[in-house]
Amino acid sequence: MEQYFSATQEMEQEVMFPSLLRGVFPQQDGAAPDTGSHTDLYERYQLLKAIKPMVEKGLTSVNDQSPADTDTDTALDEGADSNLEERLSHHVNGLQQVLTDLTKNTKALTRRYSQILEQISLSEDQSNS
Repeated sequence: MEQYFSATQEMEQEVMFPSLLRGVFPQQDGAAPDTGSHTDLYERYQLLKAIKPMVEKGLTSVNDQSPADTDTDTALDEGADSNLEERLSHHVNGLQQVLTDLTKNTKALTRRYSQILEQISLSEDQSNS
C-alpha cells in the first residue's frame, strides 16, 4: 500500500504537464509502443489520478467503521463465519494484486514522462546549437 501511495505521489510531483502524454501509448521495456491500445498515457494518467482518492476513501471508510456497525454485520452474517477467513484471504490477495498493478502502471507512466521531457530537452539543445 505504501509503495502505491509513494508511486502516485512521485507521479503527481513529476508530471507537471499531463498534456505531453496525449497520443503517447504504453510500451513494454525494450519493445515498440503498443499503438493497438486505445488508451494513451494521458487517459491512463487521468485514470490513475481518479483512482487514488477512491483508494484513500476506501481505506478511511474501513478505518472509521464503528464497533456498532460491526456488531450488526456480525449478527446478520453468523452463518458465513466458517468462510470468513477464506473470503478475507481472497479479497486481500485481490487488493494486493490490484495495488501492485496500479503501482507498476504509475511508475511506468512517470518513467515515460521523464523520457518525453528528456527528448524535448535534447531536441531544444540541438535546435539551439
